[in-house]
Amino acid sequence: MTKVGVVGGTGYTGVELLRLLALHPDVQLHAVTSRGEAGTRVADLFPNLRGHVDLAFTEPDMDVLAACDLVFFATPNGVAMSMARELLERGVRLIDLAADFRLRDADAWRQWYGMEHACPDLLQEAVYGLPEVNRAAIAGARLVANPGCYPTAVQLGLLPLIEAGCIDREGLIADCKSGVSGAGRGAAVATLLSEAAESLKAYAVPGHRHLPEIRQGLERAAGAAVGLTFVPHLTPMIRGIHATLYARRTDGDVDVQAVFEARYRAEPFVDVLPAGSHPETRTVKGANDCRIAVHQAPDGQTLVVLSVIDNLVKGAAGQAVQNMNIMLGVEERSGLRLVGLIP
Repeated sequence: MTKVGVVGGTGYTGVELLRLLALHPDVQLHAVTSRGEAGTRVADLFPNLRGHVDLAFTEPDMDVLAACDLVFFATPNGVAMSMARELLERGVRLIDLAADFRLRDADAWRQWYGMEHACPDLLQEAVYGLPEVNRAAIAGARLVANPGCYPTAVQLGLLPLIEAGCIDREGLIADCKSGVSGAGRGAAVATLLSEAAESLKAYAVPGHRHLPEIRQGLERAAGAAVGLTFVPHLTPMIRGIHATLYARRTDGDVDVQAVFEARYRAEPFVDVLPAGSHPETRTVKGANDCRIAVHQAPDGQTLVVLSVIDNLVKGAAGQAVQNMNIMLGVEERSGLRLVGLIP
């Protein structure tokens, strides 16, 4: 039984991670930390975990965390990088659900996250945890950077076309909608019920922090620069991301439906729908699935890819557990055989 710890267990991503780990057959929860809730029983803060998690939150303690085989960081940006080196030196494997190790360039990190990186040398070692791309490297990694929610939906939707070389890489568009849980559990006026309900708005149009992460992944696949316009939107729902992706064809003879089906045929958590389908976010709510459909616009030149995920599962905690399974060498679907919640 693998002993795991969770640093930062009080946010939406943290409680989702605890929900998945509590029922995982191959792990034992050893510690769940929170500076603000230390001493509070986890199940008192999150009653859905009553009877499943019999632990109290504790202050982050290096000796306690070092007794774990693997530690998850479900913390704000900047926390994991301040603790990573010591835990790695003590033989603990790490999965960071924040952005501390997603970008390989320390200067880009400083530009987009507004702080100096505490351990820039580890950026080259960290493995980007998108299993559909980096499964082999994840298996042997000490440090995994769990992808962001928007980057997961966008990359899974565009990678098959980029790898096939059948689209113009310079004019990609990602028009994405997210539920309010993506903004986190902290109180903010913009996510109050009376502010977010019955409304839809774009935000961070001049530049969202996930833009360099998405571009980095697409450029790695292309082996060349890509041009990407990424516009996120806030929608009045709790969970879910819907990415509508646009690309111009450069090869009209390629069967793009076949490209997607072949690319993801062996992937346990990517579901390519039949031609003409329109995936819905509710079909992946609570599940670690990405559902994708590809269409050709009436002009015959524009491809439209629809990609949906639950931002808290495949976009965060579920993908982290998927990465853990790969790192531990257990069945990749272990603890993740989840069915979407309808209604």
